[in-house]
Amino acid sequence: MTELPVAIVGAGPIGLAAAAHLTLRGQRVRLYEAGATVGASIRDWAHVRVFTPWRYNVDAAAHDLLERHGWRMPPADHLPTGGELYERYLEPLAQTPELAPHVALRARVTAITRLGLDKVGGWRREQQPFRLRVTHGAGTTRHELARAVIDASGTWAQPNPIGGDGLPAIGEREHGRRIAYGMPDVLGRDRIRYAGATTLVLGAGYSAANVLLDLVRLAEEAPGTRLVWVVRGTSLARVYGGGEADDLPARGMLGARLRELVERGAITLVKGFSATAVEAVAGRIALAGETAHGPLLLPPVDRIVVATGQRPDLAMTRELRLELDPWLESVRALGPLIDPNLHSCGSVAPHG
Repeated sequence: MTELPVAIVGAGPIGLAAAAHLTLRGQRVRLYEAGATVGASIRDWAHVRVFTPWRYNVDAAAHDLLERHGWRMPPADHLPTGGELYERYLEPLAQTPELAPHVALRARVTAITRLGLDKVGGWRREQQPFRLRVTHGAGTTRHELARAVIDASGTWAQPNPIGGDGLPAIGEREHGRRIAYGMPDVLGRDRIRYAGATTLVLGAGYSAANVLLDLVRLAEEAPGTRLVWVVRGTSLARVYGGGEADDLPARGMLGARLRELVERGAITLVKGFSATAVEAVAGRIALAGETAHGPLLLPPVDRIVVATGQRPDLAMTRELRLELDPWLESVRALGPLIDPNLHSCGSVAPHG
């Protein structure tokens, strides 16, 4: 066991930071990244400027490792884009001599178990190494061993569906060509799909807010561009945030700007709507759902952006004995700290 590395699944900011901490402590590591580069999920939203300045985005151990090789911290108060996080931090960190030999790209971990044991088998379980099933490159699959595993795969690749009950809406798959998840680059590479079109944005978080603000800007540049914002709840206090009282000024400004656009009618808002189906209507698509007053079919639109959050992929760890929070599917101890029914973004102290 002591000769085996610690396996880290996912070479994003958390996985790379974990590798830096372990490396500085003289521990062997092996990073597995399913994407073609490190930080692959962040590169999906490279166009988005975050509301946390650099000083909150750079891990201390990663900083120390990078400085050994002449790296200099970007301005501490600057707000980076996802692309800048990759280019100025994650990519250089992965290329340090200490980490580069241990990063496996296009390496997807599909399952983790204990060597020779399924979930039920308990004899001397803690003495058996972990066995990872890894698919490399063009499809070659092999088993690799580790003495410990850190799952830093994140949730970005597992978006929640349209359905307000947690299930895919009826017709969601059939109309997938007109549906995007997360934060499409409506001002850049995806502009042609949204300019001059009517887009419905579903979700009440900061991902939805960023998409909405970009669509408002697009509407100013491209005549005929319209947008509708649909949320399941009836209160927008969480996304509007604390305004000038927010500890992160950029986050407060994001919510304040969104509120102002809704109040002056630049964004059509539908509240208290739980989606159940996507239907074809006269060459377009329409969202059907439930409201406090009964079923409702919204006017047809050209495209839907689903920004309703993500969840972890638990299939990979099915053969492990994990204690998870029963509804958030996080580590059990973390659940009460991040439950959105109890807290909003920024309402709890950093928890590690």
